[in-house]
Amino acid sequence: MSSKIIIGSAPDSWGVWFADDPEQTPADRFFTEVAAAGYEWIELGPYGYLPNDPAQLQDQLDRHGLKVSAGTVFEHLHRPDSWDDVWKQVSDVASLTQAVGGEHLVVIPDPWRDHKTGKPLENRELTADQWQALTAQLDELGRRIDDEYGLRLQFHPHADSHVGYQPDIERLLESTDPRWVNLCLDTGHVSYYGGDNLELIKKFPDRIGYLHLKQVDPDVVAVVEAEDLSFPEAVKRGVMIEPPHGLPAMGPILDAVAELGRDVYAIVEQDLYPCDPDVPLPIARRTHTYLRGCSGAPVEIGVQQDA
Repeated sequence: MSSKIIIGSAPDSWGVWFADDPEQTPADRFFTEVAAAGYEWIELGPYGYLPNDPAQLQDQLDRHGLKVSAGTVFEHLHRPDSWDDVWKQVSDVASLTQAVGGEHLVVIPDPWRDHKTGKPLENRELTADQWQALTAQLDELGRRIDDEYGLRLQFHPHADSHVGYQPDIERLLESTDPRWVNLCLDTGHVSYYGGDNLELIKKFPDRIGYLHLKQVDPDVVAVVEAEDLSFPEAVKRGVMIEPPHGLPAMGPILDAVAELGRDVYAIVEQDLYPCDPDVPLPIARRTHTYLRGCSGAPVEIGVQQDA
């Protein structure tokens, strides 16, 4: 049985990493341009970038013909006494996501090194006790998110985090409860560390709950590995590249997900921070066109608008 893949975009594809940063595209321009690129579905991005007031946010969404698939939070549940801080993020983002009709909460692990300087903040590897703390609390987080907000937790492996390489992703999935924790398969972050997206779909078909679509430039990845560069530095060097010019191939992934038998959101996320504000829209339009025809999967992507 085939499923429908609902494709959207996100503030990340407009160079947005922070709630407030003068180098970023203003929220009003993002709303206008993501609709102009042809997308109907978006994520909220960093909490505070788009309006935090549900009525104001809904007004902007309605004005531009947009809908929300998910919100995003960061976690550090392997650390002692981390629950309250993580739950505060969740309560803010989940309530806003729920209020505007979103269905998912994407949960990303905090990086182990500073996101701007690249300075190590803790060890690269988790201890056995830290793994146990992380997976047990993720289960509890997913259960409470479902109980209190009716949203699904989609765990997002990430570069420079403790869950980035494919063995770590598999370990996390094998150690968490599928009722409460599923996988946001970010194709670019998996490929960043040499993982196999198609193998993950094949091995864990029931855990693929959400997609982030992006590609990496293998030449830049090779430099990142050789010089042990931080992820922000890799992004500045263009590690996340406009499809179809990088890895992995999008068509086979969309085809494989279409065979899972359920609808899945697939959000385009090409990390561009920082970038000139005139850069994102042409890329978004070309990516929109590319995704409409790169696979045989039933795709819902919206209609591209005139300039």
